[in-house]
Amino acid sequence: MTGKYLTIEKDQHVATVIFNRPDALNALNVQLMHEIIAIAEAFREDAETRVVIFTGAGKCFSAGLDLTDTEYIRRFQEDSMLMKLRFLKLGPRMVKAIYDMDQITIAAVNGAATGGGACIAAACDFRVGADDCLIGYPEVGLGMNLSWVALPMCVNLIGPAKAKQMVILAKKENAATLLKWGFLDEVVSAEDLLASAKKMAGTYASRPPIVAQMVKRSVNAIASALDQAIMHMDADQFLLSSETEDFTEGITAFLEKREPRFKGN
Repeated sequence: MTGKYLTIEKDQHVATVIFNRPDALNALNVQLMHEIIAIAEAFREDAETRVVIFTGAGKCFSAGLDLTDTEYIRRFQEDSMLMKLRFLKLGPRMVKAIYDMDQITIAAVNGAATGGGACIAAACDFRVGADDCLIGYPEVGLGMNLSWVALPMCVNLIGPAKAKQMVILAKKENAATLLKWGFLDEVVSAEDLLASAKKMAGTYASRPPIVAQMVKRSVNAIASALDQAIMHMDADQFLLSSETEDFTEGITAFLEKREPRFKGN
């Protein structure tokens, strides 16, 4: 199983899904997001695979949403408000597709995982990080809300205070900090990252899959019981924030590689 921007490798009960846009830092364009949804759903028919590892080709896990993707720009600029709202649910659908997978999932975070990349990592059951990895949510720094059902996942991992710090300050946190906070479950050298993730995968793959997957679904159901009530309007909130002057300033500053000057308008 492969896609234009995805590579899948299998070894007995463990599959490794590799985001394969290394020249673009594995940024999430529209096609890659559709491919991730498709592969996550395809694993429903795969009884042999018990653990799925997600990682990035090259030096980066994923730089998040590809703001230069022509299809994304076209849809965001030209669609009617109704169709724009539906299109903006693509990111949340991708994150939920990973979160709802039957198999145990592990993010092997190499390099940076920012924005949508951090959302993918948070949606996995476990996260192994390279000792030089950086993870962050830059959205607030760009004048937009954190969407893609990511906020409750972040709160569940690191608690309310640290989630506020991580999301509002919009900084990339290092591996040592993320391990201390509980966002990462394990930190290893970059050279040992994939081997360590596969070792963890082997441990979980050795468990009886029926009951292991029952426990996963039950824990996720408990942890995410209020998520839909909280995040059902995150696309609407994104559209609202996108109408502000601060949003325009945030995106412009990002593209011009300068600090934004927010005015609260």
